[in-house]
Amino acid sequence: MSKKTKHLPAPALVNRTQFRVRFSDIDSMQIVWHGQYIRYFEDGREAFGAQFGLRYMDIHAAGYMAPIVDVNCQYKLSLSFNDEVIIETAYYPTQAAKIQFHYTVFRASDMAVCATGSSTQVFINANTRELEICNPNFFVEWKKRNNIK
Repeated sequence: MSKKTKHLPAPALVNRTQFRVRFSDIDSMQIVWHGQYIRYFEDGREAFGAQFGLRYMDIHAAGYMAPIVDVNCQYKLSLSFNDEVIIETAYYPTQAAKIQFHYTVFRASDMAVCATGSSTQVFINANTRELEICNPNFFVEWKKRNNIK
C-alpha cells in the first residue's frame, strides 16, 4: 500500500479487470515501460465505468468533461511480456466535486502487487469550459444509485 492509501477507509466501489501485457507495452529492458502503468489505470477506469455506469461518454452526455488533474504511481515489481495482469480500481467518495480512484496492479500468477497509484478528476462544464465547484446533478444521482454517501 502506498503512503497515501494506508489510512483510507474501505472504498465505496471496486472493479477488477484482467488482461495480458502486450509486446508493445515493454521497453528495451524487457519489462513494462513505466508510462504504461498510467494507461493501465485508464483501462481500470474504463472497466469501472462500464460496470458502475460512469463511462466517459455518460459524463459527456450529461454536459461535462472530467479531466485528470492529479495522477501518481508507485512502482513495486516489474511486469513482463505476456504476464496476466489484474488492475483493481477503487472509488473513494468525497464531498468535493471530483472523482478519486486508487489503483492496485497485480501480477495474476502470484497476486504480487506490482504498482499502486491514484488519480483525481474534476468536472468541467462542456459548454462553458468552467470548473464545477459543486457536484453535477448527474453525479449526485449516480452516487444515490450506487448507495454512496
